[in-house]
Amino acid sequence: PPEQVVLLIGGLAGGLLLLLLLIWVSCCLWKRLRATIAYEELLGTTAASGTQGDKLCPPHARAQTSRPPGVPFVVPPSFQDRDWVPLHSGERAQIPRDPCPAPEPLPHTSSSILGEPPLPCVVGNTGTVGTINPELYKTLEDTSETDFPEGCLGRLWFSVEYQQEAERLLVGLIKARRLQGPSETCSPLVKLHLLPDERRFLQSKAKCKTPNPQFDEHFVFQVSSKSVTQRVLRFSVYHVDRQRKHQLLGQVFFPLKNETLAGDCRRLIWRDLEAESLEPPSEFGDLQFCLSYNDCLHRLTVVVLRAKGLQLQEDTSFVSMFVKVSLMNHNKFVKCKKTSAVLGSANPVYSETFSFRADPAELDTASLSLTVLQGAEGEKSHALGRVVVGPYMYARGKQLEHWNEMLSKPKELVKRWHALCRTTEP
Repeated sequence: PPEQVVLLIGGLAGGLLLLLLLIWVSCCLWKRLRATIAYEELLGTTAASGTQGDKLCPPHARAQTSRPPGVPFVVPPSFQDRDWVPLHSGERAQIPRDPCPAPEPLPHTSSSILGEPPLPCVVGNTGTVGTINPELYKTLEDTSETDFPEGCLGRLWFSVEYQQEAERLLVGLIKARRLQGPSETCSPLVKLHLLPDERRFLQSKAKCKTPNPQFDEHFVFQVSSKSVTQRVLRFSVYHVDRQRKHQLLGQVFFPLKNETLAGDCRRLIWRDLEAESLEPPSEFGDLQFCLSYNDCLHRLTVVVLRAKGLQLQEDTSFVSMFVKVSLMNHNKFVKCKKTSAVLGSANPVYSETFSFRADPAELDTASLSLTVLQGAEGEKSHALGRVVVGPYMYARGKQLEHWNEMLSKPKELVKRWHALCRTTEP
């Protein structure tokens, strides 16, 4: 009958599933049994090695096979009677050891607690376990004391920190390197000005007969938080001769910007010395800036550094000076950018960078106009002078030479002074 057939099929299926379950359980038990046997054999081998050692060595020699909690590994018993040393050819030679060595404490064991220094454990050529290998912690070499550009007058290291609550500017004069003195017996000292105050300065001690002085001196300027970002640190490095006369070796100008003084933390900085301009100021003043052109990115970069000898009004307490940089094409303005304003100084320092997009095909018809403007509170700004640099179509003399040098030295900053000319530009 059909009912018996269904019962028969169900019984066969249940028996088959039960058989598969029994086979799976047997396999699991067999694997676990094999692992247990292998572990017991390993323990038996270790014990046998220790038993054989008992015939030759005293019982305390077996203490080395046990691993204290602080030791990550122990030497296997089969290798305890050997010592391997590296050879120059890369091979290894085996040195026989005494079959009954004196008991030696392992590193980080109770011997160090008793005051005895732990014995080092040497593993190959990697060094001593428990000690620091300096080769593994080498940092990148500081190239600030090795990479000096051609014609460098020297390099100065200093630190700057501004304390907001006390309104104090802390300046650390650290060191100078490769000063180009008049002779090998260079005796340098440094004067620090907080521009635009030209009358007051702080001075370091003179270092005798060294072009690489180490100063390690600290200076404090009291300056309000409202005007500190308008100030510029000037480091003037002098050589003092036997007659106590000071000869200027170079200067460093460091504008105190917001990003420099943020965080109330000490910042270590180094700068290369700049030569003093021996030319007298022109009638309307002079402007120093850098030009660079990147032919891959089609980027024209202008770095406005500083101005000097500007003809200001008599009352300069509320007078501000800024520079407007304009990119022109066919005498039409393409884009204009401005520097931040500097209050009350005829020799303002900016050190600000601007970039313009300029295709190589446009360089023959493009030019740059840099205009120095003076503004007062509630009054309209007016131009103090202007400089135009560009190709032969727009510039001559030093302005044309500066432009051509920029094109001949791509991706390199070309720095020059230029005399300002009177302009009627509003």
